[in-house]
Amino acid sequence: MEGAVKAEVQKTTDFGDSRPDAHAPARETQIFTVPAIMCGGCLRTIETALEATPGVFSARANLSARRVTVNFDPAITSPELIIVAIKAAGFAAAPLIEGRDEVHAARLSELLPRVGVAGFAAANIMLLSVSVWSGHASDMDENMKTLFHWISALIALPAIAYAGQPFFRSAAGAIRSRRLNMDVPISLGILLATAMSFAQTMRGTAHVYFDAATMLVFFLLVGRLLDESMRARTRSAAENLMSLKALTATIVDDDGSVRQIPSRALVPGMKMIVAAGERIAADGIVIDGASEIDESLISGETLPTSVGAGDRVHAGTLNAGAPLRVETTATEDNTLLAELSRLMMAGEQTRGRYVRLADRAARFYAPAVHVLGLATLIGWLVAGFGWEIALTNAIAVLIITCPCALALAVPAVQVAAISRLFSDGVLVKAADGLERLAEVDTIVFDKTGTLSLGEPSLALDQPIDSDVLARAAGLAIMSRHPYAQAMVRAARARGISFEPQKSVTEVPGSGLSVVTPEGEERLGSARWTGIEVTDPRQVASLWYSRPGRASVGFRFEDRLRSDAAETVGALQAAGYHIEILSGDRPDAVADAAKALGVADFRGGVRPEEKLARLTQLKASGRSTLMVGDGLNDAPALAAGHASLSPSAAADISQNAADAVFQGEKLGSVIETLKVARRAHRMALENFGIAIVYNIAFVPMAVLGFVTPLLAAIAMSTSSILVTGNALRLRSMRLKLDRVSAKEQGNC
Repeated sequence: MEGAVKAEVQKTTDFGDSRPDAHAPARETQIFTVPAIMCGGCLRTIETALEATPGVFSARANLSARRVTVNFDPAITSPELIIVAIKAAGFAAAPLIEGRDEVHAARLSELLPRVGVAGFAAANIMLLSVSVWSGHASDMDENMKTLFHWISALIALPAIAYAGQPFFRSAAGAIRSRRLNMDVPISLGILLATAMSFAQTMRGTAHVYFDAATMLVFFLLVGRLLDESMRARTRSAAENLMSLKALTATIVDDDGSVRQIPSRALVPGMKMIVAAGERIAADGIVIDGASEIDESLISGETLPTSVGAGDRVHAGTLNAGAPLRVETTATEDNTLLAELSRLMMAGEQTRGRYVRLADRAARFYAPAVHVLGLATLIGWLVAGFGWEIALTNAIAVLIITCPCALALAVPAVQVAAISRLFSDGVLVKAADGLERLAEVDTIVFDKTGTLSLGEPSLALDQPIDSDVLARAAGLAIMSRHPYAQAMVRAARARGISFEPQKSVTEVPGSGLSVVTPEGEERLGSARWTGIEVTDPRQVASLWYSRPGRASVGFRFEDRLRSDAAETVGALQAAGYHIEILSGDRPDAVADAAKALGVADFRGGVRPEEKLARLTQLKASGRSTLMVGDGLNDAPALAAGHASLSPSAAADISQNAADAVFQGEKLGSVIETLKVARRAHRMALENFGIAIVYNIAFVPMAVLGFVTPLLAAIAMSTSSILVTGNALRLRSMRLKLDRVSAKEQGNC
């Protein structure tokens, strides 16, 4: 698993071809936090600036997380130079500290007092306005009206200058960089409304809008505060994962003294003490003690794993039993937990075609907003209305047309879907993989290691004497051969105690032998143990022989996953066409297909034949999901419309797969399809919300039916709606929908 994940991270974070090349430049990937990212235009500006920077191979900006992942050559550029390039594009940036949320906390701490000031100013100005509107300031007392207007101005001007800073700073930075973002029209709207009210006050007219201007700022800030909170709830699975890190570690120095240090200060070779109930701070090897470790984070299994001296443990896992002494083997940044986090974050940073579509729409949308605002102003002036009405309507158009909902429509769903799948033991590498998974109508399974566990187990239907099994296991425990390990597991599962044999000799390709007072005992192939198999029914993988006793054969089988039949049955019931293509023996594949109820299967299939079948399915109009784990599955995984691999798969197969599922259960395939299909629908729903919002409110604003205040409320509400809709995916109960009639027609 560890090596597989490392290979995954290398491929995913490089954003390109992962084939080794001796002449390829060194690559390093780093993630930066950019709090000022607000819209699709920001993404394009940052990516364009970075891709023009020498030494940068690729850059991916993420709107929902406000982060930028940069893949670069450390010999040419550095993180410091990358930050300078981002700053030159008009954005402040800093390296991401994984597992910490200072940026989010800082934004909230900045917004909260500004919301308070804007709300206080709006409430007091509203009291003065009500006095004027209700007639308490007599129409004959113009001096009193003027006084109230000037008091309103004295409250509004400093309040707006302070509370509007988040919008003004962002807009000023965009303009300095000769670009537009969503805060430019917002700032224009606020400043124009305030300036118009001040001008009216100086002229002594009856119509002053300081109450509307301050309420506008207040509601815009409330909307941004809610949006920030929503984004925090859609925080990536990678961040949630890194929050499981132990912040400190207790180490034992060579002189026996014990001290506590930050986990980031750990280096390989240090000795840690991990108390019961603590999380392990770094990857390492147990050197003393025996306990049970909750490894659900790594394996997806909820049952604890027993560990003792010599066993490997990983950062982030929980010591649920007794104290352990662990020798560290990796620094904080090189642990399996950090590798998993980088894999997840890279998957979240990847943009699918729906996200790219929204980005392009938002990019063209921003200039159109200003053109539409100017056209509204000119149109109302040409129609004979005064500049006051024309400017008010133009301000409403500028505010209501901000493309926040459109830019957030897909990224919010993407992060929620990846987060949910991760909690179910599925690591998604690419966001466009989710989109392709939602389109699948045919599923092709490999057998060994996919439908089955990929590890041999002693067949249960053969009678074996306990004494014979104990003596054979005593030999087998000295070997790492899969059959030998399976024999040891079988003896332990039956509660048979045995003593490891001493002075065991292993002959590669043949077997094990040991000389005892009774003579030589052997465990291995039929030829090695002197057995001549004449009866075809005497099928055995290992034979055990000892002097004066009849030889005993042991037959092994590759068990199907415990929920394989249930999973395949559910997929077939949902209308998916199922096939099995395996390089295993045809008779073994036939037995598995019969047990699973699959009619289309082939055994003894070579890699090029699997690839040919996937190509044939594609040519016939099917969208195929390939699920496999072996080296021979890699070409088929790459050729499939979408692909999945178990976590125990060979590295090259995981490199070709869109997602990796952990644990023994095959049901992760169903969960992945359910989430992918639902995410597809929710992305379309969010697009629908954004489109309906614009179709409904933009014409109303142009025609003068929406005030700037109502425009601010509507704009903030649309952004909150799309984010809130995406949040539902993290907890909603899903069912596996039937493949549509159109998709079934392709089958």
